[in-house]
Formats: sequence, C-alpha cells, structure tokens
Amino acid sequence: MTLYLQLFWEFFKTGLFAIGGGMATLPFLADIGEKTGWYTSAQLMNMLAVSESTPGPIGINMATYVGYTVGGAWGSLIATIGEVTPSIIVVLIVATILQQFRHNRYVENAFYGLRPASTGLIGAACVTVAAEVLLHTSALTTANGVDWGSLFNGRGLILAAILLLLSNWVKPTKKLHPIVFIGFSAVIGIVFRFGRV
Repeated sequence: MTLYLQLFWEFFKTGLFAIGGGMATLPFLADIGEKTGWYTSAQLMNMLAVSESTPGPIGINMATYVGYTVGGAWGSLIATIGEVTPSIIVVLIVATILQQFRHNRYVENAFYGLRPASTGLIGAACVTVAAEVLLHTSALTTANGVDWGSLFNGRGLILAAILLLLSNWVKPTKKLHPIVFIGFSAVIGIVFRFGRV
C-alpha cells in the first residue's frame, strides 16, 4: 500500500508542476528515479522511447509505464491517476472562474512568466535525452577525467545525423510522417542490438 501511495504522490507532484507538456515531466521523472531507485537514467530513456512511440500524451504514457514497471497493473493505474489529477482540478477551477479573471493583468503576467519556465524544462529534457543517447555518460566519470576515446556513441550520432538529414533536407523523405522515422529507428535499433541483449 505504501508503494501505491508513493506512486500517486510522486506523479501528482509531477502533474502539478510540469508545466509545458509531456517533455517537461522528464526532469521530474529523472528526480523520481534518483530519489526512489525505481529505475536508472538509461531505463528512463527506454521508457521515453516507448512512450514517444505509443499514442497518447507522453507525460501520461510515462506515468503509466513507470507505474507498471514499479507496481504492476495497479501501479500503472495509480501513477496515471496521480499524473492527471492536478490537471483535472486546475481545469475545473479555471472553468468556474475563467470569466472573472480572463483579462486580469496578474493572471496574464503569470502565464507570461510560465512560458520561459516551461521552455527551460523542455530544454533540460532535450539536453538529458541527447546526452544519454549520443554520449556514453560513463566516460565522463572516469578516475582520470573524461575518457574522450569512448565518450561519443558513434551509432547514436550516425542515426541522429541520418534522421536529421532525411527529415529536413532530403526532398522525397522530408514530408514523410514521423511514424515512418520512428519505425525506421526501431528497425535499426533491433538490427544493431540483435544478439547483444
């Protein structure tokens, strides 16, 4: 029972403070992993990859995935409820008093101030994901300083460069749906990792 209460509370806080969308939850999820030991940063990146490639909001997908990993089916349900409860409460409150405060300068200024905060959270998530995928972070913590020879993940850099090229500058593939690139990346991951798991 304590595990379920902790799942609810951790994801309730995440849903309450992660303003700016699903990617803004990533710093909160990294903190949960460090604090509770439920998952490592590498496992978090795998969860992110699965959550990104499944339908639905990424923050809710991540809560469901983490909850299932930690507490099974009940854990996934409780973590998901914890994630969405703050949004439901806020929407109900806002809907009842929106007309009164719609043009209030304090409310407008608060939203203006929240924009850079959400941008910063999303930026932090992007940096974390890029570092985890494109670098071997273990090379940063050697006894002799940075191990430059094994710092960069060559396969990750090559795949990222190919996807960047295909999705932005190659005319025939530029207009393809993102699911094509996700599927392509999944196939490449299976091919390169086959036999190593």
